Amino acid sequence: MSQLPVTICLQELTFNMEVCLDSFNKRIRCDDYRGNIQLIINKLEELVHEHHAEKLIIKGRSEDILAFYEQGFQPEAIVDRYFHGTDAWFFTKFYTSDRKKNEHWMTEDGMIHSIYQLEAPSQKIFPPKEYTLKKAETSDAEKLSALYRQVFQIYPTPLNNPEYVKKTMNDGTIYYTFYYKGEIVSAASAEINSFYKNAELTDCATLTEHRKYGLMKLLLQELEQELIRNGIFCAYSIARSLSFGMNAALYQLGYKYRGRLMNNVFIYDKLENMNMWVKNLANC
Repeated sequence: MSQLPVTICLQELTFNMEVCLDSFNKRIRCDDYRGNIQLIINKLEELVHEHHAEKLIIKGRSEDILAFYEQGFQPEAIVDRYFHGTDAWFFTKFYTSDRKKNEHWMTEDGMIHSIYQLEAPSQKIFPPKEYTLKKAETSDAEKLSALYRQVFQIYPTPLNNPEYVKKTMNDGTIYYTFYYKGEIVSAASAEINSFYKNAELTDCATLTEHRKYGLMKLLLQELEQELIRNGIFCAYSIARSLSFGMNAALYQLGYKYRGRLMNNVFIYDKLENMNMWVKNLANC
């Protein structure tokens, strides 16, 4: 597989599906499907063995839950209202013993419990006037990439490449940023699925010395308003399970915990678990 994620569409007489081949993270993800479930799973497992993947993820529909259970899949997370208002179940299967092992699960369980004890912020915090909020354009790609290079040693997608950032923008991803003294110091994006009317809030990064002003919460709120203006009400975010600050920020913004994807992506310096958080923007 290419080091960049590659999306392919497979169509046969009895099924069709959209599949992401993600060699960097040693996984395959089925983002959409129609047709014979058994033949779909057979084809996906062929791809797993062909590309030496260690994990298979299928965004399953509620009516197919039992079929996936019968084939050895387990649900790790749910996104409410993902498919035009019906839920998506993230069913997974592992193909190596090492990919199934994890030393942080109990710690991360405790973190979720602690986060749910937090109180909502008493008032909205505004950063100092030196910080400027800006919706990013393609001309900001170089500075966005510079931010991601500084924050992440490893990242699941090549955001350290400005050409890749431009491509995501041209494909419909929206970025909001905070500028400080001419440089981007905080950014987040909304990756929009225009067909199913949902969006993943992702690519959240803030330089360490600028994290005390709550910039990320403000960026996520701006992205939410942009989504609402575009008629998108299903918002979700997948956060590093070991990041108390990011998970707490999502909880305090009204997101609900919906599960954990084990050993899901390489980020920072290792393979990490990722927590799923979901929000119905129609209730804002």
